Amino acid sequence: MSNRHLPIGTRDEFGPRAIRKENLIQTISQQFIQAGFERVKTPLLEYRDVFKPLAVSGEQPYQMLDDAGESVVMRPDLTLPLARLLSTTSIVPPVQWWYVGDIFRVKKSLSGTYNQITQAGIELIGYRSLKAEWACLSEAGKICRTLGLTHLTLELSDAQFVPQILRTLQLNDAAADAFQTAFFAKELSTYQDLIAPLATNPLYPFLQQWPWLFGDSETIFAELKRLLPSNVITDRLAPLQQTVAFLKDQFPELRVTIDLTSRPPQSYYTGIFFHAYVDGGHQYLFSGGRYDKLLASFQQELLPAVGLAFDIDAVTDQLPNAPDQPLTFVYGLPSQWQAAAAMVATTPNARLCLVDTLAEAQAAATKQHANLIDLSPKEAIL
Repeated sequence: MSNRHLPIGTRDEFGPRAIRKENLIQTISQQFIQAGFERVKTPLLEYRDVFKPLAVSGEQPYQMLDDAGESVVMRPDLTLPLARLLSTTSIVPPVQWWYVGDIFRVKKSLSGTYNQITQAGIELIGYRSLKAEWACLSEAGKICRTLGLTHLTLELSDAQFVPQILRTLQLNDAAADAFQTAFFAKELSTYQDLIAPLATNPLYPFLQQWPWLFGDSETIFAELKRLLPSNVITDRLAPLQQTVAFLKDQFPELRVTIDLTSRPPQSYYTGIFFHAYVDGGHQYLFSGGRYDKLLASFQQELLPAVGLAFDIDAVTDQLPNAPDQPLTFVYGLPSQWQAAAAMVATTPNARLCLVDTLAEAQAAATKQHANLIDLSPKEAIL
């Protein structure tokens, strides 16, 4: 027997949620257009090699073979195809692009999540200035403000903070790998064993508190000032401090936190990265950051890049349904088609009643508890 059910991890979209999602996509797209970003669209199918830099634990792409025997996948990411686009065309950066589309990742069974996710975002490629990060965060903040998303927390981190601490400690490669593994895995007993030989190091007081250095930005910066020698990693902290100041000036309603214990989302991230969520939420609404190694797998010349991506499905689930509007059917004779269409265009939640007789129109309206606008002067035989 053929299987006519949906594959695991997929869903049909219809009704009020589908309307909310489509309206959200239109709102975000319009914001990006007004901000001067250019639309970019890449294919749903790409060669698997495009996504070699992508590391997503517990997830795999949908893959198949093309007619030449090459492995192709349904894209599990929307950023790496843009790196492929830049490296295989004559487009000259800098570029400011916006996109919307679906990504596909096969997740563990019974994970409670979907394999098809809609994203919308922007990519600024060719910009080294911290203003690029601010541009992404500004667009995200304005969109959330437009959507009425309150109680939003934005978490900032830096992909180079951990590596720079390890370089300052002058650990050999094996010790640094063990340290980083225990730290990111929150294996605190192993971590304590690894820092014990460093008890005389000036950084030891910081190392003791490091696994708990996340939370309110002012509190974290005060702790760092107390724990770190003044000459240590100030070049990493300055962009974070400047970004927090920017956000508090532009979006005072936003709660900004710092997390210096989190692992970068991907290996090609090189600077500030961020996530945003609402109180009690289990998914990030948007995320992004700086990844100056984005093109490392495609060409020798690296380009600075910053990106932002909204999880459209996660945001959709945070939005309320539009206020209920009673359904209205508009019925008319064939000769009244234009008049009926004009009435539909100016009447909230209206649609054409596509039946042949007034009696059928009345029955349809009664069945769906709808109002009926009858434009016909009298019953007619068609």
